[in-house]
Amino acid sequence: MAATTLALLLLILGLFQAPAPAWAAAPVEPATVVREAPVAVFNRTVATYRAPFLGAPPDDRARRARQTLAELFALGGPGEISTRSEPQGTVILVDGRFAMILLPEDADRLRGETLEVATARTVEALRQVAAETREGRDRSLLLRGLAQALAATVGLALLAWGVLRMRRALRARARALIIAKADALRIGDAHLLQPGKLVEAASVSITIAAWMLLALFAYEWLSFVLGRFPYTRPWGEQLTAYFIGVVSDIATGVLGALPDLLVAVVIFMLARAAIGMASPLFDRAGTPGGALGWLDTDTVRPTRVLFTIGVWLFAIVMAYPYLPGAESEAFKGMSVLIGLMLTVGGASLVGQGASGLILMYSRTLRVGEYVRVADHEGTVTELGTFTTRIRTGMGEEVTMPNAMLLNTVTRNYSRTVQGRGYVVDTTLTIGYDTPWRDVEAMMIEAARRTPGVLAAPAPRVFQTALSDFYVEYRLVCQAVPSEPRPRAEVLSTLHQHLLDVFNERGVQIMSPHYFEDPATPKLVPMPAEGARQGGP
Repeated sequence: MAATTLALLLLILGLFQAPAPAWAAAPVEPATVVREAPVAVFNRTVATYRAPFLGAPPDDRARRARQTLAELFALGGPGEISTRSEPQGTVILVDGRFAMILLPEDADRLRGETLEVATARTVEALRQVAAETREGRDRSLLLRGLAQALAATVGLALLAWGVLRMRRALRARARALIIAKADALRIGDAHLLQPGKLVEAASVSITIAAWMLLALFAYEWLSFVLGRFPYTRPWGEQLTAYFIGVVSDIATGVLGALPDLLVAVVIFMLARAAIGMASPLFDRAGTPGGALGWLDTDTVRPTRVLFTIGVWLFAIVMAYPYLPGAESEAFKGMSVLIGLMLTVGGASLVGQGASGLILMYSRTLRVGEYVRVADHEGTVTELGTFTTRIRTGMGEEVTMPNAMLLNTVTRNYSRTVQGRGYVVDTTLTIGYDTPWRDVEAMMIEAARRTPGVLAAPAPRVFQTALSDFYVEYRLVCQAVPSEPRPRAEVLSTLHQHLLDVFNERGVQIMSPHYFEDPATPKLVPMPAEGARQGGP
């Protein structure tokens, strides 16, 4: 029974094990990777193998060719190079002996090279190697190369000494020149330029330029010295070729960019000419009586700035495709980064600038006007694109964002006056038992005594409210001080005279919330004669 069960299990397992297909049974052979193998003799590459030959891969062929060539050149023969065509390719001989073979597949097909071109290049390189091997066995030539290398080393040392000496002289000259110019550029006792920082920057710049010049001399010295000896000559030639290639690329790039750069320069010159042609128009509008419609002395400055910015932005956009490096990824990335920074971080800046333009073109404020904005009161000293400066009568200068000015009620004390000056107003509350005609006369008398308050237009008194216990009187007058005096000082003097006049007339200034009148009026005693003369 056990044997029967085991047989059935084996049969079932055999049924589920399907035979593997033919393609799965055959092992997958990796694709043959053909690698280039250079053939270098005495540090000089004479050929490059790219195909296998008689089962030998390119790297084995290159290794055998290097050994064979080294042995043939070590024999000290004349080093005559010859070729022979065979069905497989071109055989290269050194002094009649087999050296190497070039196959048609060894030619650089990517550059369109043929076997004949590859053979000619290899023969030329082998002849140069043969000449260098003969030179390496000639002691006189080696001594001559050593003498030239020593002379070049001495020359490099002299150049380095001269450059360092010149660096010290230039640093001293720059220091003296910067100190002299910095002393001339000053406002009062304050320097516009910091001599110490400028001297340090100039010293660093001169040092960097000197070391760059020394590095260039050292590079040329190394290339020259390596080229004096046969074994290191290929290295020197590579250094020279690299330097020439870099200079050639730079020169080619500069020459190729000149036409486009010329177009960009012409665009910028046209933009500058357009700004110059519009300048007389703005100059005329900025003079008194030269207003051109909406363009007057208040709007000519921002309009000139906006016109100049618009013209230059248009010129930059037009000249952008012609600028050197405009198509490079770095230039494009920098442009995107600047645009992103302006978009994300410039929202508030743009809002402030727009608010400033609205204030300028709506003529809400003008420089020199006396205004009150929120809790701040004073004379407008500067109306900028982003902020407005107000000088208060308390010795303060308040700087307010234009967006706040645009969203705040502004009271202008200078806009409705006749001629120069500003409006001065104050409010008093007097009880009903004092005749209103007397109150008005006393307030006008106080205004007449105040220095700086004009007689024409005459001060006026308005009864602004009839409250429960008193009458509200408001004195409005115009002030133009004979010398620059803030409105707060004139208003303080006016309040002093109001107190004096009401005391002289025996009228108490109070707004009583009371039950009965006091037994005696609440009056302030008049000061002595000397104290009165010492007052304002």
